[in-house]
Amino acid sequence: MKTDLSREYQTLKQDFDDLKLQNLSLNMARGKPGKEQLELSMPLLDVLNSGSDCLAADGTDCRNYGGLEGIIDARKLFSEYLEVSPEEIMITGSSSLIFMYDTISRAMLTGVLGSKKPWSHYNRPKFICPVPGYDRHFSICEFLGIEMLPVTMDDNGPNMELVEELVKNDETIKGIWCVPKYSNPSGITYSDETVRRLAAMETKAEDFRIFWDQAYAYHFLDPNTDTVLLNLLEACKKAGHPNRAYLFASTNKITFPGAGVAFFAASEENIAYAKKQLSMQAISWDKLNMLRHVRFFKNMSGIHKHMCKHATLLKPRFYIVMRSLEKELLPLGLGTYTKPQGGYFITYMAPHGCAKRIVALCKEVGITLTDAGATYPYGNDPDDSCIRIAPSFPSCKELETAMNVFCKMVRLAAVEKQLKE
Repeated sequence: MKTDLSREYQTLKQDFDDLKLQNLSLNMARGKPGKEQLELSMPLLDVLNSGSDCLAADGTDCRNYGGLEGIIDARKLFSEYLEVSPEEIMITGSSSLIFMYDTISRAMLTGVLGSKKPWSHYNRPKFICPVPGYDRHFSICEFLGIEMLPVTMDDNGPNMELVEELVKNDETIKGIWCVPKYSNPSGITYSDETVRRLAAMETKAEDFRIFWDQAYAYHFLDPNTDTVLLNLLEACKKAGHPNRAYLFASTNKITFPGAGVAFFAASEENIAYAKKQLSMQAISWDKLNMLRHVRFFKNMSGIHKHMCKHATLLKPRFYIVMRSLEKELLPLGLGTYTKPQGGYFITYMAPHGCAKRIVALCKEVGITLTDAGATYPYGNDPDDSCIRIAPSFPSCKELETAMNVFCKMVRLAAVEKQLKE
């Protein structure tokens, strides 16, 4: 057996050495839209020009100061996007991640609506973090000194028995991170039961908040199989906790990353409270960009049609990744992978103890992946197994090459591990 493994190792090692000489430079690390996707939104740049009418529907001149909550045109459109009322949404610049960071920072400094004291005045405030999850959520907590409590996920969402047990008895647990639809990185969508339990659960902290990151609300791969997510804000109202939900989203993976429109939805009370706090640091956001987006999309039908174009470009890329894993690794018993219906990622669960080695081997031959462990708080994947694959950025041809190399590196890491055992 060891002899056979040694032969396989020598073959794979020679492949590895040959690949290093090819000077590859392929990136599957982050969920960046590819060039073809960015081209879809180029007409957005032409909807306003020096001869354009720059007035919002209520007569607001979008070239000037004012309107911290965002123009009514954008609030109406994106309230439909998040299935809330226009009074329950604010347009908040161009980045939902910035606004998430800002929201937690303000909570640490002054608390949220209903807080007895600022979150920073607790010995160590905590957040529940479903895993695997979004690394930048975890970075916010780590940077601000918020302790993270990992909770495992399944196809329905986080382990709700554990979540309910944790929040019921600990006043210092102030929130939970959720990417509820086409979750980053697993691609799952929370079940109706999970959403209802999150809305209704008893929490020791009266100022507990659900940070509901709707980054992939309409990022289906096939419009005919788009998954429906239960409305969290409505579920919280029905459960008697109307101020529990904070919803975040943006168009950064719909139009232009870094130059999209971000929005925040919550109860009318929460919106009024946030607006009062924000008035200390801002007068208004980029209303011209809001107006551009509204005139480009026109309505939700326009957004849906635009997302169908994205799906046409993304679906074959997802297929390339899943076909490679299915053909090259699963017959060898080397790990498992998710089969998402949308979003931007596929999660590959490598043989235990191999993820870091696989990512390092890939890096040596010019294939960039998200760091192993990044999808867990503090970078600590206890099984050293989870690898996030982002298919969107490379071309289909580049992706074929990258996945061929990736599968070889998985095999090499697995053989190395077996030889050491």
